[in-house]
Parts: sequence; C-alpha cells; structure tokens
Amino acid sequence: MKILFDLFPVILFFLVFKLFGVYAATAAAIAATIAQVVWVKYRHGKVDTMLWVSFGIIVVFGGATLLLHDETFIKWKPTVLYWFFAGALLFSRALFGKNLMRSLLQEKMSLPDPVWHKLNLSWSAFFALLGLLNLYVAFNYTLDVWVNFKLFGTTAIMLVFILLQAAMLSKHIEQDPQEKP
Repeated sequence: MKILFDLFPVILFFLVFKLFGVYAATAAAIAATIAQVVWVKYRHGKVDTMLWVSFGIIVVFGGATLLLHDETFIKWKPTVLYWFFAGALLFSRALFGKNLMRSLLQEKMSLPDPVWHKLNLSWSAFFALLGLLNLYVAFNYTLDVWVNFKLFGTTAIMLVFILLQAAMLSKHIEQDPQEKP
C-alpha cells in the first residue's frame, strides 16, 4: 500500500495525461501531492522530509509548467527529484556525518559499516543516473513516450535495482544468533 500511495501522483498524472493532456495531468499531480501531504499530516501528525521535498518540487516545476504553458518544466521535475535524492545521500555523510541509508534501514537490518557505505553510494549513483536517463528520454522522444517511461520505465528500473541490492545485501546481513538458519 505504501508503494501505491507513493506512486499515486505519478499514476494519476499518467491517467489524466492519457485523457486530457499534459497540463491537466500536471494540475492533477499537484493536487494529488497536496492531498498526500494533507492525508499524512492528518493520519500521522507529521509529514516526512521526502514528501515535503516532493511537494516543493512538483509545486515549483508543475506550477511553472502551468503558468508558462511549457511542458519542459514538468519533464525536469523527476530529474530534479532524483538528483536531490542523490545529493542528499552523497553529501549527508560529509555535511552531517550521517549515512542516510543506514538511518533509514538500520532498524530493519544490521550491516557492517563498509556495506552501509557501499549501499549509500550505490543508491546515490542510481538516482544520479536515473535523473540523466529521464532527461534523455524526455528530450529525445515524444511526450507520450516520456510519460509511459516515467510510470512504467522508472518503476521497472527501480524494481530491478532493488532486487539487485537485495541480492548484494543478502550475503552481508548479520543474522540474529537467536534465529534458526
């Protein structure tokens, strides 16, 4: 359900784009993200930083798309979001002395320090490359191809990357001595 909740604005963008075009889809994505923020605030009392960042980026780039009637801005939105994630992962250690992947996942798994570092770097590189790939598709193919890629392509790429990461991590996860193998 969390994945569907996170993908809600993208799925809505896709559906509205297919029916009404890019400008209506952009407005729908902005509205969906606002609804997410309101829902999370209502349900949990606090909105996490990632959702605030996503909200800010969709409002700025989606708003520019609608205000200037130029689809270029909405095409840049995923790249800016991916590059923000890449930068946050990459520079969190240098600026704040924190490994963000460790902070996010340490309650779910225990890994040696070098593996946490490698995981953080691999996700940072992944998001940086995904941002470049988005730009390549956005500006070398039709708007329709880009919209399909945005939902199906990036979701498939993300799933494959997660499975590869899981395979890499499986040999490093420290098992609880109380558990049976």
